[in-house]
Amino acid sequence: MKDMNFSEAVERSIQIRKTYHNLERQYHEKEWTVEEDALAFLTDAGLVGRLTMSQQGRWPTNGETESELEHKLGECMWWLINLADRTDIDISEALEKFLTKTEKKIGD
Repeated sequence: MKDMNFSEAVERSIQIRKTYHNLERQYHEKEWTVEEDALAFLTDAGLVGRLTMSQQGRWPTNGETESELEHKLGECMWWLINLADRTDIDISEALEKFLTKTEKKIGD
């Protein structure tokens, strides 16, 4: 995110998810639930694992591992931003709290 700050990434992510909600209503008559979003995230997180293994030569694939891994990493971040939004958690604040707590724990 060289040229994009985290707040911009959050806003863009939420706007994209709203567009997907519109498509879900159009094609399936209702939006995905928060639980369905969480399951979609977990599915993509699993793919990050496989693609990482592939990139490291530990799992065979037939595709563009590097570009697919890059895409799935970005998509997982997108899902986390949207899950936080849908559960009324400020993702920036959550990250700040996590980093501060972890730094204190490990003595940085």
